[in-house]
Amino acid sequence: MMWRSRTARAGAWAKARLPEGVAGIARLHELVGAHLSEDADPGLVMVGIETDRGPWVSALVAAGYRVIAVNPMQAARYRERYSTSGVKSDAGDAHALADMVRTDGHQLRAVAGDSELAEAVKVTARAHQTLVWDRTRAAQRLRAALVEYFPVALVAFDDLTAADALELLGRAPVPAQARRLTVAAISAALKRARRRDIAEKTRKIRAAFGTDQLPVPAVVSVAYAATVRAQVAILTTLNAEIARLEEAVADHFGQHPDAEILRSQPGLGPVLAARVLAEFGDDAGRYTDAKARKNYAGTSPITRASGKKKIALARYARNRRLADALHQQAFCALNASPGARGYYDTIRARGTGHHAALRQLANRLVGILHGCLKTHTLYNEAISWPQKVTVDVAV
Repeated sequence: MMWRSRTARAGAWAKARLPEGVAGIARLHELVGAHLSEDADPGLVMVGIETDRGPWVSALVAAGYRVIAVNPMQAARYRERYSTSGVKSDAGDAHALADMVRTDGHQLRAVAGDSELAEAVKVTARAHQTLVWDRTRAAQRLRAALVEYFPVALVAFDDLTAADALELLGRAPVPAQARRLTVAAISAALKRARRRDIAEKTRKIRAAFGTDQLPVPAVVSVAYAATVRAQVAILTTLNAEIARLEEAVADHFGQHPDAEILRSQPGLGPVLAARVLAEFGDDAGRYTDAKARKNYAGTSPITRASGKKKIALARYARNRRLADALHQQAFCALNASPGARGYYDTIRARGTGHHAALRQLANRLVGILHGCLKTHTLYNEAISWPQKVTVDVAV
């Protein structure tokens, strides 16, 4: 890690490359101590770093320094002040970050002091979400392979990540083998997957496997079968690990004091609520008002004004994990809350698209959540959705 500082007392720059771990932190404290008096407040030290988590961040916060997690996009734009050629180096990045926190530190947000339990929720919730995204990618690869040589399998199975689909594709990855699957074998796989309407689903799968399709050379079909078996094994493992992590997420989240408030929000189940808590954090002083929370969530629109032209646009520079969770919450809230449904329908009636309407609904839900957390009260449908509600407009 590169470290660079500008000292007011010496009027000079000091720099060093620090190793990871305890040795690096100790060396950093020595460098800082060389420029501070023994009775100086550690809060006078400002540290710019392009991450908001990890052992280094925890150690810096514990030392009492003011740690500012700089968004990599902000750092990249700031770096352009020094060079327009696109040159990049660790030393140059350290110089830019040091200058950035020195001159613009008052405009940057310091790392929040989240509780240890919130950090545990963040670790498990992010790991769970990452595995879900990995499963989606693996399922898309499996689908792409089936389209090439075994397209009728996509008719037989609605969900390629389901246990019955993975079991049957693992046993019969080529069309000839699939056609020989018996009713008993298919029914048994459906039972193990705890499916309903087993007889009807078995008939559908058998009919799909018996459908004619364009022939594929046998040797090519065998090669595709090997790739399908590999993807099936990956998806099976991912399903098992996602289930285990989901239990860990629920366990940590259930211990948090704000869990009941978050679970009371419409559209938030245990997993989504844990993700929202993980990304927002639980530092009571992090968001000064509902607008600050909405801005961090990326649900509030941004305004672009030039001359007489003024438009409101969606905010796409945001926390992707949080945005994904809030979008899902808004969609689920359509059935869980009459007020949310009415708000969404009002926006749609004005000609706004589905996703834009969900984004505006999510923005409203973030404001409601902020109020509930601030007052330590559970969600109330009547209070949250009065007769007349202002509808934000963004394109």
